Amino acid sequence: METTLRGVGVSHGVAIGEVRHMGTAVLEPPAKQIPAEDAGREQGRARKAVEAVAADLTARGNLAGGEAQAVLEAQAMMAQDPELMVDVDRRIAVGSTAERAVYDAFAAYRELLAGAGEYLAGRVADLDDVRNRIVARLLGVPMPGVPDSDEPYVLVARDLAPADTALLDPTLVLGFVTEEGGPTSHSAILARALGVPAVVALPGAGELAEGTVIAVDGSTGDVFVNPSDAKKAQLEAAAAERRAALAASTGPGATADGHKVPLLANVGGPADVPAALDAGAEGVGLFRTEFLFLDDSENAPSEGKQVEAYRQVLEAFPEGRVVVRVLDAGADKPLDFLTPADEPNPALGVRGLRTLLDHPDVLRTQLTALAKAAEGLPVHLEVMAPMVADRADAKAFADACREAGLRAKFGAMVEIPSAALRARSILQEVEFLSLGTNDLAQYTFAADRQVGAVSRLQDPWQPALLDLVALSAEAAKAEGKSCGVCGEAAADPLLACVLTGLGVTSLSMGSASIPYVRGALAKYTLAQCERAAAAARACDSAAEAREAAQAALSGE
Repeated sequence: METTLRGVGVSHGVAIGEVRHMGTAVLEPPAKQIPAEDAGREQGRARKAVEAVAADLTARGNLAGGEAQAVLEAQAMMAQDPELMVDVDRRIAVGSTAERAVYDAFAAYRELLAGAGEYLAGRVADLDDVRNRIVARLLGVPMPGVPDSDEPYVLVARDLAPADTALLDPTLVLGFVTEEGGPTSHSAILARALGVPAVVALPGAGELAEGTVIAVDGSTGDVFVNPSDAKKAQLEAAAAERRAALAASTGPGATADGHKVPLLANVGGPADVPAALDAGAEGVGLFRTEFLFLDDSENAPSEGKQVEAYRQVLEAFPEGRVVVRVLDAGADKPLDFLTPADEPNPALGVRGLRTLLDHPDVLRTQLTALAKAAEGLPVHLEVMAPMVADRADAKAFADACREAGLRAKFGAMVEIPSAALRARSILQEVEFLSLGTNDLAQYTFAADRQVGAVSRLQDPWQPALLDLVALSAEAAKAEGKSCGVCGEAAADPLLACVLTGLGVTSLSMGSASIPYVRGALAKYTLAQCERAAAAARACDSAAEAREAAQAALSGE
């Protein structure tokens, strides 16, 4: 009997296949006491297991590249967290086995984080996966992970850890469905990067029986259980129509009446360039350079290593635009040689540009490397600073760029409400703005990106967030300068139309989303986009804003 379930679609496309469940999570180790004389040996076992898991995660990241690499390297750092290891050693010293000490230490850490609200689904998967991998190694049992199968299938799980999502084989995994997670979880972001249809936050997903045929619509969030032949045909026809429309929509991004909206790619390094070129990206709107620095949290990469990586990306876009974000360290991207270990609230502390201004040698080396990487190339290099709060920040960054001999446009990211409110002032020092919508939402609503209890306030459709986007775009227009969006918001085809209507001049996103956004923009005129934007801003909630924008574009 055909039934329909509704989750949250986070990656476009349709997948039809049999259910295969993620491997069983590691069982809770028994709580047994060890003799005091065995404590040293058990502590050594724990440390070896931690180091092995961290090395494996790092290796997986190197294979995956791009956004996946940064996520997995962050997991490796989580595994080696000094405070966690101190707790593990303490528990072993009072009689726990290595595996039980690891299990209990991670449980305590998880509970501590959850004390401020439900832990964001993506981070729960990260933390639990690290624990499971360490415990599995200590117990000598297989790692939890993607099931073995010779036939293509739809993967179903409570949640997916980045280590599994990053290396999914799209020829076997047709799509995936999770019971937890959200649009901004790591798994959702990586699914979009892979181009795998995905639905998250589907109640009862774990109850789907192994081998059941399901159809997953990653655009609508619908999951059809035991779909009829007619439903399969309908979905496949709709998917084929979507693919044909995407294939027909080529060239530069533009509205139906010819208003140009450059569509750029978010990349983390050279490994992401082929996908960007295949998607027809007109350049790079966000080059996340922190991936280079995450290879070694204790030392900055050499100038030579930086030059090599930057030049590979710049060479891929001759005559194109490449926007490089200088190192954004701090908060959820700590680096031992840069960021304080004792900040009570790192997200509100020394991060982004603040970190670089405290370590001018690191900033100078990076800017010099960028200058050398661009020598002799026709690329249009633009360099921007993260976490700019005011004109003084913008001036300090622009001055540093000039002192390094950088021949490029200098810009500022708008991630703090003060930057949006005082955008015209900031634009006296820099030549463009780029909106990072994820952090801008976090700081606008005092809603920590890692706290699930406030995750609704991370929705980029929130009218207050749209107001700040409009303020920034209006300021840039008044100054005759550009204002782009490089957050996850740009990957939503409907929201891309609204952002265009708000006055945003370029959109940057994961490469897999570019064809969908290009196709959506091509359907509507600039005037229609402006009407949709006005309708969305007139609402009082994110859900109402989305509905109002859709109605405005549909002419309802």
